[in-house]
Amino acid sequence: MTTCIRTLLAGAAIVPVTAAMLSTTVHAQASRDFEIGAGPLEAGLVVYARQSGVQLLYTADLVAGLRTPGINGRFEPDAALDRLLSGSGIGWTRSRPGVVVLRRDTRQSALEPAVQIEEVVVTGTLIRGPSRTASPVVVIGAADMDRSGQGSVAEALAALPQNFGGTSTPTTYLSASDVGGSNSTLSTGVDLRGLGADSTLVLVNGRRLAGTGSRGEFTDISALPNAAVERVDVLLDGASALYGSDAVGGVVNVILRREFEGQETRLRASTAQGGAEEVMVSHLVGRRWSSGAALLSYEYRDQAALSGSDRSFTATGDLRPFGGSDRRGIFSSPGNLVAFDPVQAGYVATHAIRPLAGGVARSGPDFVAGASNLSDRRAGADIIPAQERHSVYGRVRQALGDRLEVSADARFSDRAFAFANLAPAEILTVTRTNPHFVSPIGATRHQIAYSFINDLEPSFVKGEARSFGLTAGLDLALPRDWNLSAYAARAEERSDVNTPRLHFGRLNEALGVTADNAGTDFSTARDGYFNPFGSGGANAAVVTDFIFSGYSRTRNESRVTSANVLADGALWTLPGGEMKLAVGAQFRREVFERATENFVSILAPVTTAIAPQTRDIAAVFGEVRLPFVGAANARPGVQGLELSLAVRTEDYEDFGTTTNPKIGLIWSPTQTLALRATWGTSFRAPSLNELNEAVVIGATSTFENGVEKLAVIQLGGNQDLQPETAETITVGFDYGRPEGWRINASLFDTRFDNRIGRPIAENIDNALVDPNLSAFVTRVDPAVAADLAAINALITDPRFVPPGLYPAEAYSALFDARWLNTGELHVRGLDFAVARGVDRGRDRFDFDLSGSWLFDYSRKLTPTATRDELLDEVGYPVDLRLRGGVVWTRAAWSGRLGLNYVDGYRDPLGPRVDRWITADAQIRWAPTRVMGLDGLDLALNIRNLFDEDPPFYNSASGYGYDAGQADPLGRVVSLQLTRRW
Repeated sequence: MTTCIRTLLAGAAIVPVTAAMLSTTVHAQASRDFEIGAGPLEAGLVVYARQSGVQLLYTADLVAGLRTPGINGRFEPDAALDRLLSGSGIGWTRSRPGVVVLRRDTRQSALEPAVQIEEVVVTGTLIRGPSRTASPVVVIGAADMDRSGQGSVAEALAALPQNFGGTSTPTTYLSASDVGGSNSTLSTGVDLRGLGADSTLVLVNGRRLAGTGSRGEFTDISALPNAAVERVDVLLDGASALYGSDAVGGVVNVILRREFEGQETRLRASTAQGGAEEVMVSHLVGRRWSSGAALLSYEYRDQAALSGSDRSFTATGDLRPFGGSDRRGIFSSPGNLVAFDPVQAGYVATHAIRPLAGGVARSGPDFVAGASNLSDRRAGADIIPAQERHSVYGRVRQALGDRLEVSADARFSDRAFAFANLAPAEILTVTRTNPHFVSPIGATRHQIAYSFINDLEPSFVKGEARSFGLTAGLDLALPRDWNLSAYAARAEERSDVNTPRLHFGRLNEALGVTADNAGTDFSTARDGYFNPFGSGGANAAVVTDFIFSGYSRTRNESRVTSANVLADGALWTLPGGEMKLAVGAQFRREVFERATENFVSILAPVTTAIAPQTRDIAAVFGEVRLPFVGAANARPGVQGLELSLAVRTEDYEDFGTTTNPKIGLIWSPTQTLALRATWGTSFRAPSLNELNEAVVIGATSTFENGVEKLAVIQLGGNQDLQPETAETITVGFDYGRPEGWRINASLFDTRFDNRIGRPIAENIDNALVDPNLSAFVTRVDPAVAADLAAINALITDPRFVPPGLYPAEAYSALFDARWLNTGELHVRGLDFAVARGVDRGRDRFDFDLSGSWLFDYSRKLTPTATRDELLDEVGYPVDLRLRGGVVWTRAAWSGRLGLNYVDGYRDPLGPRVDRWITADAQIRWAPTRVMGLDGLDLALNIRNLFDEDPPFYNSASGYGYDAGQADPLGRVVSLQLTRRW
């Protein structure tokens, strides 16, 4: 038999790697971080060659059929190779610096079995084994996160240039900048390309997770057990042909550790100025045996809140010192007498209540006509919540004979959160029945714009989110190298949120607007009336406790149950290699439940529970890979040529069937250059909530010509919704030399049609001024009888919450904000990454730079609307985001200096938002061959090294920064200790 000598060049036969991973020959035995998963030995050797920079030579039959337990940790390259080959019966010798030859180890007993474990998981293909994909994939290993000083998967993905942070994060929710408005659980989603967090599919070990938030439409990555993460694969391409619904912007596949030998303990503590202290403790224990393995991981994380009062740009609501506007409002303490102005269609202050003595207005001189008191509703509110999380992950696998292996894994997360909420503020109606009533004009009735900020202790919204996942599966080796894998999985997400509220019925009773209610234990004659004519603090606790006894409690539960079967293997041999096929089927059931309990207006709480919303989905799918040119028939200019075809058909019981294909092509003109291209379609099915959400009617406000105006808004589901569809084209290249540069770039073009949205709800500030929104707006004039009747019909509807909030004469528009299929979104851009490593004596330097450069981000709200160019506009992605750094390594010491760049962008209603440049730093010590300290890794990290404030944004909320593009933390210092036992 002909002996085939195979040279493994780093990265030549594995999925694309992050720019931080370099392939340069190692001349000095400096310790390095290795992240090599368990699987076929040949695949592990490819990854080892890339991560170590060592060139490996071996015969093809030497490693055929052998498997490796993998390695995770910091080792010298020689020690890492020893561990990688452990139990395989293979040894090695060094033929020259940087070149290693593998050989049969005659010292090992031939009876010692090779370690049998699972195949390497490759995101972006259904076919087993190490392989490149035509789609760009970024791989973020646990070691990469450690080198960058990131303490969680959420932090690592937030730093990814392709991820838009303007939706589905705790900071955007608390700053009122998340137009989705569903993140009541303060979860953290991923929004690739800015297409929406519900258009990025998040998987764990290739399995779907249950949805989170009040609509269950996106995935919470903060629920994942970070201590058990092996790596995160980010597929930057549409992939519904492989994974089904939601894979429009891309796929994030979090790969948890499959096995581990020994124990690992992590301690991490971080702090920022003024708060947001965080402590993390985790422990991982695992064991391998000849036919199986098991591991168990536990992690505890506790983060303190950060108040807006601790940052100058969020403290007062008056943004004039920063060059912005005074965002304080007339809801204040002391309050303002207000009247409805029909010309401006809004409430305006007529008199400011300014008590001269005693803190309570008692006569005419305590009022100033034509003036107004201003107050910041968000004063004292938190901009980062307090969170406490426990997470557990366990996995076991066992081989049953030579062909069958069974495995199971389970994960659980319990996350509690709390944040100081905005102070209640309302327009109060007061009459002479209230003994505290006073009028500067002799009236018998007044309306007061009032804030309860000085009457009540800060109220805290509290909640809990519990996430659970369980998978059981098997792998069966079939004849002719075919394999059958099957699994059943269940994922659940359950949340409870409790929000303290004013009780409007009790408020009116305490004001004297309504008579004492015999159904309550409160009596104005005994306990007193609420006095709104002061600056707060003048009311007895029994009164304020009575009116602030309301609440809203919400429970959401989302479940996904699935069964999947997949068979793959080689069909026949083509000139360039084996033609491989994968075919499979899946059944999935999705369930969403929601229940609310409101105690805000009547004597008893009102409970509303929707019947469980359920749908079944059946899918069949397949992928074929055709290697036309490979090592056996390579020629100048065509070292490789491979075509891949994939298709998936899914049948939804509620809206029908959709089929999505994908084509991929890889052409390698040389050994160091690969050109690739893909075309495919993707889709996102309407969520159960978007289809079935109950209609809710309420009041909202917007601005027109600088004047605040009130409108009645309707929100709810639509059972006629159809799926969103997308077409994506990606063209790119990968270039890499074992001792030189590694460069990759991808041009992408995505057209996202038939989008599901609520244009009014997502653009409430422009509802009355944007002509593209006119189809969803009805102007009304309360002086017209027909308009007044239309308003009254809505505000007296039992679904209007809360009832009696404003009189019919206060409204000037009706908004339709129900879910519907709208227009399109077009995104084009370029992703790129450049990296290189160099050795200088005992020192090694690794350089990397990656970025996302958008050329176009345009939208049509409806098919007939004009196209809006939204790139570089507040609330949407910026054109350029960069991340780069340099890592220095010498023996046990290493350091990193990184830079992060977010380009400037425009605010249509204010000054341009400047670019934001921050620096990160790390110093790390990981000693080896030091008695008692082997396995220790100590790192000091500083994020935002120079404490750069976020660039100023003249936000209507009164916060002077954009939570979608920056964070308010400032400099964050963390210390992390890792010990492998």
